[in-house]
Amino acid sequence: MTATPTVVALAGSMRDGSYTRVALRHALAVAADRGAETELLDVREYDLPVFDPDADEPSAATDLKRAIRGADTVLWGSPVYHGSYSAAFRNVHDYCGWDEYEDTTVGLLVAAGGGSFGSTLDHMRVTARGVHAWVLPHQVGIRNAGDKIRDGEIVDEDIADRVRTLGEQAVEYAFIDPVVTAEQADAEGAAGDD
Repeated sequence: MTATPTVVALAGSMRDGSYTRVALRHALAVAADRGAETELLDVREYDLPVFDPDADEPSAATDLKRAIRGADTVLWGSPVYHGSYSAAFRNVHDYCGWDEYEDTTVGLLVAAGGGSFGSTLDHMRVTARGVHAWVLPHQVGIRNAGDKIRDGEIVDEDIADRVRTLGEQAVEYAFIDPVVTAEQADAEGAAGDD
């Protein structure tokens, strides 16, 4: 019997009509269709003060960290602000560490009001590696998001395909073992030659 993967999405946008949140919901729907248990973690629903390592951890942070720690895959989503991610996303990320992410699969999705999103994805990937997450090579960047997402739906087919792939890979790679020895790589390569 195959274990049921748990896929959560962290929506790092405070805006009511967030394109990021819409896209993450679509990715979670695909993951659910592929058998995963899913949950959207919306930063607006948590009363998180700015992270202070000297302060007692608020219960909202404990709840959020528990949900992330229990996930097999975490999809990160943020709007693009000034070439990077939102402060709301960063604040949640600051509360988390290796205990939440080590050897966890992470997928990346960002939505830009304009045309640039590359540096935001780079920043997210670097910080995911900083907490020992395994980051999916496939990522979603949505430029001019207002033209691609309307009324809660992704209207651009290329973006819809990319988001669908993110949801599929969130399930497919939920239990990946990111540590591959030289012997394993040689054995897998030899098996592929048959």
